[in-house]
Amino acid sequence: MLEIYKTHLENNITEQTQKFEKGNWINLTAPTEEEIKSVCENLKIQEDFIRYALDYEEKARIDIEEDDNTILFIIDVPIREREYDTLVYSTMPIGVIFVRDDYFITVSIKKNDIIQNLMKNNMKNIITYKKSRFLLQILYENASMYLNLLKKINKETEIAESVLKNSMKNNALLKLLSLEKSLVYFTTSLKANEVVMEKTMRGKIIKLYEEDEDILEDSIIENKQAIEMAKIYSDILNGTMDAYASIISNNLNGVMKFLTSITIILSIPTMLASFWGMNVPVPMQNSPWGFGILILVSLIISLIATLWLNKKEMLK
Repeated sequence: MLEIYKTHLENNITEQTQKFEKGNWINLTAPTEEEIKSVCENLKIQEDFIRYALDYEEKARIDIEEDDNTILFIIDVPIREREYDTLVYSTMPIGVIFVRDDYFITVSIKKNDIIQNLMKNNMKNIITYKKSRFLLQILYENASMYLNLLKKINKETEIAESVLKNSMKNNALLKLLSLEKSLVYFTTSLKANEVVMEKTMRGKIIKLYEEDEDILEDSIIENKQAIEMAKIYSDILNGTMDAYASIISNNLNGVMKFLTSITIILSIPTMLASFWGMNVPVPMQNSPWGFGILILVSLIISLIATLWLNKKEMLK
């Protein structure tokens, strides 16, 4: 999908347009080949920068093309995806391209909350000709989104833990495993985003005014806070998973111990019956009370074995 927006200098109102003009914001979401070629031909840029941002495995970085004075910022943004009946947290790259001092392009594999949130309130927060400000707004919104989703992950972790306390269900364990994987994705992406923001601050890659620097500093602070939260939640979740793994192992050991003890108790009458069932002379084989005595002896020995195993806590 190709969308073009332009902010009018007279009233700072941002509206959608169909023309490629200087100062435009061009938003590409899951673009087709025709849309990519159209943008590149009208803006006179190479297709590589757009295609880089459409690679799901692309990591956050800054790439500068000196020939046509184009700068590519790739940042990782958090996303929520539905897999079967489970909500999964992951990350994906979006590309922000400065084309000379003329155009501002955003490229994403699919719709994401970062761009959608900025487009709320009738585009009042977006001024397309202030390209540096727009990039910093994306960075700040991205860091804030990570913080919000980390809080939701923590809440879902607490819910899964409460379920596990009542019963060791596989679904709850798989949920914790999924959340642990999500935190790994978040931590990796946040650290890569931090490098991009620090490089933007130090390297003077784009022109920053004093107010812009304040926004970038706030973004860096939010991102660092998100990194710390992700690390804390990840450590807690790792400890929780290890604890429940030990609990499950102990429960399994307890079940096996109980079954082994029951097997020993039940084997006593079986063993006595097998001895007296052999086709050889045995005591009390001609006694009318032989069967009753044999049953009584089996019960007594079984009871003694039960009391002994209970004393050794083998039946608990």
